[in-house]
Amino acid sequence: MKRGFYTIMTAQFFSSLADNALFVAAIELLRTSGAPEWQRAALVPMFALFYVVLAPFVGAFADARPKGQVMFISNAIKVAGCLLMLVGFNPLLSFAVVGLGAAAYSPAKYGILTELLPSSQLVKANGWIEGLTIASIILGVLLGGQLVGPLLSGYLGMVDLPLIDTGIDSPAEQAILLLVLIYGVAAWFNTRIPRTDAALRPLPANRLSLLADFKVCNHRLWNDRLGQISLATTTLFWGVSGNLRYIVLAWAAAALGYSTTQASSLVGVVALGTAVGAVVASMKMRLDKATSVMPLGIGMGLLVILMIFIDNVWVAIPFLIMLGALGGFLVVPMNALLQHRGHNLMGAGRSIAVQNFNEQACILGLGFLYSLSTGMGLSAFAAITAFGILVAGVMWLIQRWHAHNEATHPQELARLLAIARRDEH
Repeated sequence: MKRGFYTIMTAQFFSSLADNALFVAAIELLRTSGAPEWQRAALVPMFALFYVVLAPFVGAFADARPKGQVMFISNAIKVAGCLLMLVGFNPLLSFAVVGLGAAAYSPAKYGILTELLPSSQLVKANGWIEGLTIASIILGVLLGGQLVGPLLSGYLGMVDLPLIDTGIDSPAEQAILLLVLIYGVAAWFNTRIPRTDAALRPLPANRLSLLADFKVCNHRLWNDRLGQISLATTTLFWGVSGNLRYIVLAWAAAALGYSTTQASSLVGVVALGTAVGAVVASMKMRLDKATSVMPLGIGMGLLVILMIFIDNVWVAIPFLIMLGALGGFLVVPMNALLQHRGHNLMGAGRSIAVQNFNEQACILGLGFLYSLSTGMGLSAFAAITAFGILVAGVMWLIQRWHAHNEATHPQELARLLAIARRDEH
């Protein structure tokens, strides 16, 4: 791996660490302010909102500037979202601003991989990026849980600035202030990311023309025989994973009677399993074999349903690790295949923006359904059951879709797989 790759990984780690800790802190901020349950569940779709709304623009923005610069600007937007929470702005809308920064960050983060590394290293690079991202999720949710817990919040409350009354008194607010500093560390590493030789694509004078360009790119990827399957799979996976963070918190409270601090550790357990699955996939899988992992998606949906029967933490821990491992092994080869097809069809930044649009739209849709169901009084167990059935059913349909492609377009699929094998070597 090139030296710049490790700088990218470090910047990604700190930015993702802060994102996930902030999610827990925002939940606690809403809980302690007396907000209803549906608002806490709505944090997930609110984070995804700008991924969907600005998808036609952020990919082109990432392709128009050096990727490190785009990532720096994105972290600055995340800091602005944190500061809005601290001055008393609506937590849901403030969290949406942080999501805006993340939406701009993602095309640059993944797009630079295809600019910096050859296709032969994409699966391995994705394994490392996903593994490190998952590690940051583990540590992030644990950090967020501890920052709002009685021990660390007590120490943070002892820190005082002479002659200055910041008005930041609650554990959640103190945690958010500390996370601003972590975003600052990520931003500093962004400035150290090397400039690649990839040509920049200037933004058009008429920004609205990007809508038509995005529509063409989205259509092109959905009509590619391999792109459509990998995009459908990763869309479903991230839709599930994005909401699973909150679902595990809600399940831990209902089934185990856990507090936010205690439940956050179980979210980290799922992420640990995902990291293991991602690393194993990066060593074992190849681009041309990526579609063979689709049955694991059905298994994920069925395992989610089984959560409702678990009421013992010692059973829950290995179960959640297994659930995460299936997801990690599923997403790494599919993500690499999608990046490979997208890079060949339209360029890195636009491809990632299309991917983000679809994946975050799924998070937004599933998150809206979950928060709506809880707002209407559906129990956490009933909502989890419906969620699992939906995931397993949709994944089965995607698998049948690919089988249909193999039966009706064997020569086209063989050609695309041959390109994948050639580029990987």
